[in-house]
Amino acid sequence: MPVFDLNKYEISFPDPVYARSDGLLAIGGDLRVERLLLAYMHGIFPWYDPGEEILWWCPKERFVIFPSEIHVSRSMKKYMKKHSLTLVLNRDFADTVHRCRIKREFTEGTWISDEMEAAYQRLHEAGYAVAAEVLEDGELAGGFYGVSIGRCFFGESMYSEKENGSKAALIAFARLLEQEQFLFIDCQFHTGHLERMGGSFLSWETYDRLLAEGTGRL
Repeated sequence: MPVFDLNKYEISFPDPVYARSDGLLAIGGDLRVERLLLAYMHGIFPWYDPGEEILWWCPKERFVIFPSEIHVSRSMKKYMKKHSLTLVLNRDFADTVHRCRIKREFTEGTWISDEMEAAYQRLHEAGYAVAAEVLEDGELAGGFYGVSIGRCFFGESMYSEKENGSKAALIAFARLLEQEQFLFIDCQFHTGHLERMGGSFLSWETYDRLLAEGTGRL
């Protein structure tokens, strides 16, 4: 499959069915709010190294967590009983994103550049990007940020200041999403960590049907 070049001045994407086997669909464009919203509503997301051209991805199989199926391990249940945990939404969105960036930079490297931080801040100001964090006994333990459209949530990156911080935040947030009748948390790519927390693969056809239903996409 070819990789499509995007026009910076025209907000559009090729049909996701044309994504390569590794998920790469297109290159170029920009990170304006309107383009990002169009991308997420069609299962597409940006992921690229700082300083490179923007790469747009749409994996053929999607790894998701259904909020009602979030898995809480025995050790996490003990941890949650031991501590007072409080879910906090949008404490300081820019700070959450930056913490995700810093934690990754000193371990495995990060795609969260200045450009990405600014783009998701604009999405947050437009009412679509959300930060979820947990306070452990009153102290910041960890969290993550992502994009919320309709009844679909698209996770972007996580961080922990304390052991189990990001796990506790994901569990608490999933329970909130279940109450709000969200259809799924899109993890984008598979990891063993997210699989242990209840993640599973969906075919593109199933994912796209849920995506259309959850976002109200025509």
